[in-house]
Amino acid sequence: MALRTPLTRAARRATSTATAAPALSVYSAQWRRGNATVAPVTQSTGSKKGTAIVFMNMGGPSTTDEVGSFLSRLFADADLIPLGRLQNYIGPLIARRRTPKIQKQYAEIGGGSPIRKWSEHQAAEMCKMLDQTSPDTAPHKPYVAFRYADPLTEDMYKQLLADGYGGGNGGRAVAFTQYPQYSCSTTGSSLNELWKWRTRLEGKRGTGEVESKGAINWSVIDRWPAHPGLVEAFAELIEKKLAEYPAERRDNVILLFSAHSLPMSVVNRGDPYPAEVAATVYAVMQRLGMKYKYRLVWQSQVGPQPWLGAQTSDTVKNLMKKGQTDMLLIPIAFTSDHIETLYELDKEVIGEDAEGHEGVKRVDSLNGSPTFIKALADLAKSHLHSGEACSPQMILRCPGCTSERCLAQKEFFARQSGQDKQEAAAA
Repeated sequence: MALRTPLTRAARRATSTATAAPALSVYSAQWRRGNATVAPVTQSTGSKKGTAIVFMNMGGPSTTDEVGSFLSRLFADADLIPLGRLQNYIGPLIARRRTPKIQKQYAEIGGGSPIRKWSEHQAAEMCKMLDQTSPDTAPHKPYVAFRYADPLTEDMYKQLLADGYGGGNGGRAVAFTQYPQYSCSTTGSSLNELWKWRTRLEGKRGTGEVESKGAINWSVIDRWPAHPGLVEAFAELIEKKLAEYPAERRDNVILLFSAHSLPMSVVNRGDPYPAEVAATVYAVMQRLGMKYKYRLVWQSQVGPQPWLGAQTSDTVKNLMKKGQTDMLLIPIAFTSDHIETLYELDKEVIGEDAEGHEGVKRVDSLNGSPTFIKALADLAKSHLHSGEACSPQMILRCPGCTSERCLAQKEFFARQSGQDKQEAAAA
């Protein structure tokens, strides 16, 4: 979000760390030491109904009328914006006060976010490729689940059930995060939400069974920061934009890789996001031959608490003061355009901070890049045939994590392959 303005006094009174969610159940001592128990990995790869591929992202309001509800959900999420014990009071207050301003911002970028359009396009095109490259797991059916906007995770899950997945029918679904770099605030929050609705609709709360028979068998693509296809897609777009500079200036352009920032309370808890974003940046620079000067900077700080820096805005202004006017902004943690690129980078950073200088440009977002969509298909195919429920890294909790919800979510996804094995044996 383009939410750089400090928040209300109420936010200043909030504690700097989010409180843990109430305990959901009792877990083993091994879990308490910080790791999920991994079930034996033997997943079936074929199904008559095919495989559901669910793209997960934060989403964005498609119209200005949806901004209020979008902000309400966003500021209520302690995984993304921790406001402490007063979250339920402060979140709605901030959302109401911010809505008119943010509506104007969305109006300036066409009346809404294009993230749904691009997510649905990317998912559909990827599934077409998968049908050709992975026929034994076909047909592949695309779904989109947003955390804060339509289509919400709840609605996506109900659509899966309506389409014949789960509800006693079984079937396989892959939760495919569209955040290449893992953070508990983004992918973690989306997985928490998915686990919540699975529990309500197919778990003990929904069916009376702890492990209901014929429920959807889930697996997760939870991170992919240095996938060769992702790196190539970014490199192609960077080279294309660099070609717009005169040859005599091109080699001196500074590349500013801009990613969404995190509160330092989240970083200090041990969140892997900063390291994984840095891994993406370094891989892209290696692909470019380490030819250009570059920095990793952070955008979208919100509120008075300390956030990860240096901020993109401050960096551009400081470089401009030093006479460096050729800079290329690269949205390195986003897979499509939305308000962070179209408004915050294009209008605030380039239009205001750089005063519209012709030497400050932004690389196009991944959007419909054929190279990127092929990378998505390659990722999905590898995952479908790997037999893994999730990556080993996902099972490891942050060193400072105290969230019982995160604990339960990780246990659920880690044991999914074991459930598949039991159902296959019983069939």
